[in-house]
Amino acid sequence: MEENNCFTLINPQTGNLAFKLQFFENENPFDTIQRLNHYAVIWIKEGAGNVHADFSDYAINANSLYSFSLYQPFQFKTEKHLSGVALYFHPDFFCIHKHHKEVACNGVLFNNIYNSPSIKIDSKTEINFNMLIEQLQLEMQNPALAQYELLVSYLKIILITASRLKTEQQNAENVETNKHDEPFILQNLKNFIETHYKTKHTASDYANMLAITPKALTKLTKSHFNKTLTELIAERIVIEAKRELYLTNKTVKEIAFELGYNDEYYFSRFFKKHVDLSPQLFRDRINFDSATFS
Repeated sequence: MEENNCFTLINPQTGNLAFKLQFFENENPFDTIQRLNHYAVIWIKEGAGNVHADFSDYAINANSLYSFSLYQPFQFKTEKHLSGVALYFHPDFFCIHKHHKEVACNGVLFNNIYNSPSIKIDSKTEINFNMLIEQLQLEMQNPALAQYELLVSYLKIILITASRLKTEQQNAENVETNKHDEPFILQNLKNFIETHYKTKHTASDYANMLAITPKALTKLTKSHFNKTLTELIAERIVIEAKRELYLTNKTVKEIAFELGYNDEYYFSRFFKKHVDLSPQLFRDRINFDSATFS
């Protein structure tokens, strides 16, 4: 389906968006808070301003790529309009969790709680992406046999290329700033959050493990990650909760218990605070177990 520079593939079983290619020229389609039930990859070719994502603000630069997860709130605030292209895909169309070994973008492009959602697109990648976007557009305009397989192939190449580029840029930044300029205590904190987020939910839990005051530790996380320690912990728990709600048929109560919440209703309130939907409504909105695609 084509409309106003948008090319959309609909899931015939649910009637919801499966895949969408959107071109925008001298406008800002993201000037209000977005909470999408699909992944978004937005390539800003021209424009400047700020993007607010989750708890933080980041600069918008020309020729940069921004990626957002399911129901991750984001908003682009600009004085001048933007030009570029956006890709949207529902997890029923392509699930980054199920295909993690193939594309390795989870934790790099998506669900990366420690780094900016942006990547600077170099000239070589720009040529590559323009070719891939053109192929996607042609396939959306003239669908033929095995359309899904071809669209997913192009999408995979974009995600893999972007993941590699982001990893390279982060590694280069680390060398430049001597990340090992990042306090050793924060490297330990990241390991501790990954190991203990299901059982330890407060800033004081991690401060005690690191033998530092919660206030001092939060000052460090705010300085290096642009987020408080409480925000980092909450984001990690929500990422896992979303994954469980989409990929499993566990009850909300079971998921809450596995994430360290004995009170299902307290967990539901926590989830809704950060996602703006209850766990059950989140599951309903992303159509658990209704996939038509592979």
